Parts: sequence; structure tokens; C-alpha cells
Amino acid sequence: MRLVWTLLFVLAGSAALAASPEDDYIAARDKAIADIAAQQSANAPVETLDAVGAKALADLEKRLSALLGPLAVEGFPATGTINLQSLSDSDIGFGMLDGLRYATSDDGPSLVATTRGLAERWLQSRADETDENLKLPAGIDEALKLDAFYTQAIGADAAFVKTLDFALKKPGGADMAIARLGGWTQDVGPIYDQQVIVTLVKGDRVLIAEAAAAPAVPKIAACDALWTAADAAAQKFQEAYQASELKDEKSYDAANVAWEKGDADYRACMGERLPGDAAFPALLAQAQQLADQMAGK
Repeated sequence: MRLVWTLLFVLAGSAALAASPEDDYIAARDKAIADIAAQQSANAPVETLDAVGAKALADLEKRLSALLGPLAVEGFPATGTINLQSLSDSDIGFGMLDGLRYATSDDGPSLVATTRGLAERWLQSRADETDENLKLPAGIDEALKLDAFYTQAIGADAAFVKTLDFALKKPGGADMAIARLGGWTQDVGPIYDQQVIVTLVKGDRVLIAEAAAAPAVPKIAACDALWTAADAAAQKFQEAYQASELKDEKSYDAANVAWEKGDADYRACMGERLPGDAAFPALLAQAQQLADQMAGK
């Protein structure tokens, strides 16, 4: 009997130590990143680095496809491409969320899918960041409420900036559903081409859908006026800075403060006034429909 129990204990221990598909994926990804970094240090030709990177991304995409299985969300294809854009830390698109991106066209709606485990591992890596600009909370509930999450997870060369959050009805079976309206930008100021982004957590899946706002987000005169006034003030400070042969740091700082305050005031105004605009019910309905589709309703 003692031998039987010993064998059972050994087998149980072996099963516990067996690598999961997520473990295998992370190990393969980290090895690829290390290999590319080593080749960069050895001054390998760009063509070689590109070929190695493309091969590694294809392998990782295959692993993710096996891990996630076919996507079954209305309006999106069943198969996707890897969300990571590069495995070199010197490239734009490095370090994005591990998952697959599903889209029928480059400018149409897209959806990024991953597992909760991979999302949590990715967030933990961001929580451990020493660069405060890249640091995120480890908890998924808290992270999904931050612009920085979307910037780092699904953006490559621009930052996501929120206009407002939608009050969704959580679809049946979903653990969490968050929807926000905002846009991608590389500068301060109004963003007129905005996106509806909906994140759904359901069981072991995390889905992030993005679609162009329909109808387009309207311009609100009062909000535009806040930005126009702030921009005019900032431009005057900028002119003073340039006239001083770039030595008047106070004018330079004042210009940036004016732009940043104008940007914040503009977004606060939009968040307050847009819900009263005639276009808002359709935008809310768009967000709700995306959430329902992702939940399989």
C-alpha cells in the first residue's frame, strides 16, 4: 500500500510540474526575444534579424491559435494573427499584449483575444516595470479602467485617450464588461476620429474589440472653444520661447502647461456634454451591441 501511495504522489507531482500551453508559449516568446537581442548585440544584418523575427512570430502565432482555438464572435473571422508586432525591444510594437488579433480589413473593426492567464502574466510584467510611464496595476479589474492599458496592450505608435466611459448592461455569462469612447493620438488636442473600445472578460477569455464610432463623435462648440483658447495662449508662450533664442525655459514650460490644461479641459467638457447630444444613444447602442456579440448573445 505504501508503494501505491508513493507512486500516486510521484505521478501527481509530475503532473503539477508539467508545463502548461501558456508556460510553453511564454518560454518560446522569451527565448525568441533573447535570441534576437543576442543577434542585435552581435551586429547581425537587418535582413537576418527580420527573418528570425518573422519566423519566431509565426511560431508564436501557431501556439496561440492552438491555445485559443477558433473565435466565435459575430462579425469577426474565426482565425487571427498575432497581436505582437515585434520581438525586438528597439522596435515600435514590442511588448504588446500576448494574443491574437481578428479583423476583416486593416481599417475595419478588430478584436484582440487572449486568455485570462496570459493577460494576468502580461499585467504582472507591467506592474514590475521600473519605468513609471510603463507601469500598470497587476489586477485586471483596475488595469482595464486605464488609458495606459489600451495604449500598451493594443496600440503600437499612438496613445489611447478616453473621452468617456459607457454605462453597459453586463451581458449574461460575462464576468466583466467595460466600454469606453476615445481616440488614438500622438499629441494633445481634440481627436475627431474616435473609437468605441469594449473589453469583455468571460471565464478564461479576455476579449478587446475596437470599432470606429458610428455615428462619428460630433463636435461640441463649447468644448472646441476651450481648446482653441488654450492653444492660442500656448502659442504665445511658444513664440516668446522662440524669440528668446530658445533660452526662456519658463515660456517653454508655460506653453506645455497651457496645452495640457486645455487638453484636459476639452476632454472633461466632452465627457460632460456628449451624453446630452443626439448622437449619444447610437454610440451607446454600438458599445452594447459589441459587448453582446462578444458574450455570444
